[in-house]
Amino acid sequence: MNKRVMGFAAFGAAAALMLTACGGDGGEGGGGGGNGASFDQGSTEIVNPSDATGGTLRYAISSNMESTDPGNTYYGYVWNFSRYYARTLLTYAAAPGQAGTELVPDLAAEMPEVNDDGTEWTVKLQEGLKYEDGSEIVAEDVKYAIARSNFGDQALPNGPKYFQQLLDEDDYDGPYGGDDPLEGFDAIETPDDHTLVFHLKEPFADFLYVLAQPQTAPVPADADKGEQYQSRVVSSGPYKFEDDYTPGNGLVLVRNEEWDPDTDPIRTALPDRITVEEGVDQNEIDQRLVNGELDVDLAGTGLGPAMKGQLVGDEDARNNLDNPTTGAHFYVNINTKVEPLDNLACRQAVQYAVGREGIQRAYGGDLGGQIATQVLPPDIPGADPELDLYEAASGKPNADKAKEKLEECGHPDGFDVNIGVRSDRPAEVDAVEAIQQSLAEVGINAQVKGYPSDTYTNTQAGSPDFVAENKLGLTYYGWMADWPSGYGYMSSILDGDAIKEAGNSNISELDDPEINKLFDEVISVEDPEEQARIYAEIDRLVMENAAILPGVFQKSVIYRPDNLTNVFFNPSWHMYDYMTLGTTETE
Repeated sequence: MNKRVMGFAAFGAAAALMLTACGGDGGEGGGGGGNGASFDQGSTEIVNPSDATGGTLRYAISSNMESTDPGNTYYGYVWNFSRYYARTLLTYAAAPGQAGTELVPDLAAEMPEVNDDGTEWTVKLQEGLKYEDGSEIVAEDVKYAIARSNFGDQALPNGPKYFQQLLDEDDYDGPYGGDDPLEGFDAIETPDDHTLVFHLKEPFADFLYVLAQPQTAPVPADADKGEQYQSRVVSSGPYKFEDDYTPGNGLVLVRNEEWDPDTDPIRTALPDRITVEEGVDQNEIDQRLVNGELDVDLAGTGLGPAMKGQLVGDEDARNNLDNPTTGAHFYVNINTKVEPLDNLACRQAVQYAVGREGIQRAYGGDLGGQIATQVLPPDIPGADPELDLYEAASGKPNADKAKEKLEECGHPDGFDVNIGVRSDRPAEVDAVEAIQQSLAEVGINAQVKGYPSDTYTNTQAGSPDFVAENKLGLTYYGWMADWPSGYGYMSSILDGDAIKEAGNSNISELDDPEINKLFDEVISVEDPEEQARIYAEIDRLVMENAAILPGVFQKSVIYRPDNLTNVFFNPSWHMYDYMTLGTTETE
């Protein structure tokens, strides 16, 4: 017997958005912004609602995009943005606040059904959905997409491997190399063109969230070019690539006439064109947003330190700012394999030596984030704000205890270490420089190594071989939940089974048997309170291992131009919901 897993009423959410849009004046925020909005209004409600179509929506990013291929990405901004041209089985409701965390059907005709023991999930696709060339989207295309990103030695390197871990499949070698790319891939059945049946090794309570990930965006097998598929992703959404994409040259999206809005209550598809500029300095992005020359910073992480400091004190400019809690934790991975940090006491010395006030200042003080003392962000069940093993809550370093730990680990005069950072993100660079200064006070000489964002999580910090060869004992990093649970937040960065040769997110290379066992156990636990208890225990064990140095739970300061319409912060994407945005500049 199957049971349908219920989700938010998607059509109701979309109707609410458009009813608000027809209201016209953007609410009663008052003051400042040209659309009548107020400070932080977009964190909780829709700002500048409008159903006007046309115009060009202009994005920019300080690096190159990680990848335009939805099956080969792990940056949240790509998961959000790629929905313009890549529909997934499920997605999140287009609504601000808690309503935006609800899962809704996208390609799926309805919410999936699951059998009584939780190991078989059935998804029915909407019929008549088409790609940009007019061909039909079928279940086998979704199966192929999951195969290419999860299985075999040539599986795409970026992104999580949840399907590989969860599906009841041990012998399939992936779609590349054989005559039949799906031969032997039996863990997903496609009994007809509109049905997928997922067979899991064991129950996994969070599987609905996995079905919402971009790896479920359909890919026709004959169009796949491996990692080069990003040059021309075949569109299943309201926009398609105007020309082939080459990293560094930007991206232009135009309307896909084969997309049927009646099948898609999530995407408003208001602009006629969408452009992305790559490799633009963060300070230039910020200035152009304020000048009206750009609409959205694609990275979604907010203003850089210079512009943030300028605008937060300007009474009029504040009305164009939102200050949401993003769900992001910015922290330091302390690698458990790189000497001398393979010694617990040396890792603990780093924990005591670093004052978190310096990290918080890099993000703009209280507006930029809350000092973190544990791994889990406050909004994830299981987070314990009282967990503070290294007296970090004060923000001050504890040099005396750091020196005691240095003595204990055999380096009383300190040691040399390299610390990696994304060099095109000013706040992260500022945070690392503050960390460097704190460590120097106790004799730990940290050399800063900067790398570009688009390769950092795959080629540098995300490659254990690179980390070892370059002795990256410390790496600065930011992490958001893959979905809003302890597993969705912690498993990829802390479970030993998640360590990968490329695109690795467990950068500390923590492989603790007790922690691994708890991750294995929690996946079949359905009781939320018991889940939270287990996640709290994992957090405590990680901090005892000193593998993560908590920094700040981020709050973004995001600039919202007057011409941007239907703007709101969606907590599931941890940034503005890109699918609803439009512009008043439609000529």
